[in-house]
Amino acid sequence: MRSIWNGAISFGLVSIPIKLVNATENHSISFRQIHLADGGRIRYRKVCELDEQEVTTAEIGKAYEDADGTMIPITDDDLASLPLPTTRTIEIVAFVPADEIDPLQMDAAYYLCANGVPAAKPYTLLREALKRSRKVAVAKYALRGRERLGMLRVVDDVIALHGLLWPDEIRAPEGVAPETDVTVRDAELDLADALMDTLGEVDMDTLHDDYREAVEELIAAKASGGVTEPAAAEDSGGGKVIDLIAALENSVRAAKKSRGEEGDGEETGEEVAEVHPLRKPARKTAHRTAQKTTHRTPTGKTVTRSGGGTASTAKKSAPKTTGAKKSTATAKKASAQSPTKKTAAKKTAAKSTAAKKTASGSRSTAKKSERSSTRKRASA
Repeated sequence: MRSIWNGAISFGLVSIPIKLVNATENHSISFRQIHLADGGRIRYRKVCELDEQEVTTAEIGKAYEDADGTMIPITDDDLASLPLPTTRTIEIVAFVPADEIDPLQMDAAYYLCANGVPAAKPYTLLREALKRSRKVAVAKYALRGRERLGMLRVVDDVIALHGLLWPDEIRAPEGVAPETDVTVRDAELDLADALMDTLGEVDMDTLHDDYREAVEELIAAKASGGVTEPAAAEDSGGGKVIDLIAALENSVRAAKKSRGEEGDGEETGEEVAEVHPLRKPARKTAHRTAQKTTHRTPTGKTVTRSGGGTASTAKKSAPKTTGAKKSTATAKKASAQSPTKKTAAKKTAAKSTAAKKTASGSRSTAKKSERSSTRKRASA
């Protein structure tokens, strides 16, 4: 790898000659601007605003623009004369635990390569000291015309330098958090934990840029004269107010399905909560008292009958069973046949009443004849 900076690590009185090489590379696809009418390349030329003449790079210098628009020229000699002890030195200022470095400060990453055979010994000494202490080194260094803050840590058998933003370059997160008070239920947290456990860990080496691959395929298809059809966009549901519990449950199921873990969690020993709608409590039906009817029979007896008892009992029974339907049909037939039975009962009662009257009449006639015969005997 090509070095972009040569210098040394200042470790107390120890100086370690090193080379700085880029630890990262940019794989994003760059595009050129063209004229849509004829496909001609659009270029930007550096033109002086005063004489409107194009100038070369050698004719361009630096200047600071004041608040009133005045340009204050700054030369390379002016910058070189400034006292900058870290011009060619990575100066270690402290050793701290790695968790004291805010990830928001992380910037570009570089590898430090030992420059020459004499640098191998002190380089290895610093590397092993960082490993055993489980700490990182905070350092200052100068790169591209400015002093920067950095962190040294061990990656495999190499010392890596991470550029850090200065603390005053980190903005405070004011007005970013939700201003409304939100209550998170335990059930929601449990489902969130289940989703996190289901997603689990990932091998970082398997992650790649899907969009870049799609752009490369598009360019290859256009270069060969082919036509590509646009892919159907998936509805992510962004900006919609959804049921959080249902969304978490569906996310857990989708994560399990993507990992080949079909089922409801019985195989993995996990239980997925299910949401059921609350049922309204059944209203209590009022107890119906059987209506009592009282009437007199032709014989003079008082009979009390309860009406509606059979009907109310049939209503309270299960309405969807076959037995209930049969009992209802039987009750209807009985109610339909009841007028005939009542008429027959009335006729029978009338006959018995007439027979009683005839019997009582014969008895009274017999008594009268006995009395008359007794009287005749007495007179004789």
